[in-house]
Amino acid sequence: MTEEPERWSQATVFPDMWVDPDDDPRDSSGPGPEGELATLDRYLADYRITLRMKCEGLDPEQLARRSVPPSTMSLLGLVRHLAEVERNWRNWIGDGEPLPKLYGGRDADFDGAVAEQAAVDAAFADLAREQGATDAALAAHPDLGERLGRDRISVRELLVHRVEEYARHCGHADLLRERIDGRVGQ
Repeated sequence: MTEEPERWSQATVFPDMWVDPDDDPRDSSGPGPEGELATLDRYLADYRITLRMKCEGLDPEQLARRSVPPSTMSLLGLVRHLAEVERNWRNWIGDGEPLPKLYGGRDADFDGAVAEQAAVDAAFADLAREQGATDAALAAHPDLGERLGRDRISVRELLVHRVEEYARHCGHADLLRERIDGRVGQ
């Protein structure tokens, strides 16, 4: 008996994919989005969906399972981290006092990712709320060249950074999920 999980997928058409193309909730059919803002928004939306897909079907213990010591990274920790990051991006947009951290001090987003259903439910609710709030704050600034906040960051730079943050963490999520149950894919 080995501790390594057997690789598996729900796909039947392409067995190396996460799901069959017709079942993929990310919209890749037809022409791509028109314009820079629509393209950035589409990539961000797809990475957000990908993160959720990597967490689907897991129980609280699996979601909270750490990668390898000394890392505290887990899928649940990533969800909490991205909720924290979404909140922090609003600090970049505004000129007022910074919003307080959701989970406390440094690494509390990962350290507090415990194997309890209430923690899982709260993390996904936090992520949805913070994503919506950041999306709404940015929607008020459709000019990608506009500079915002104390640091005068451009809307374009902030959007690209959001895509980059989710893309990087979706890579982490791929590895975490494979370690949990062997599931790999797009």
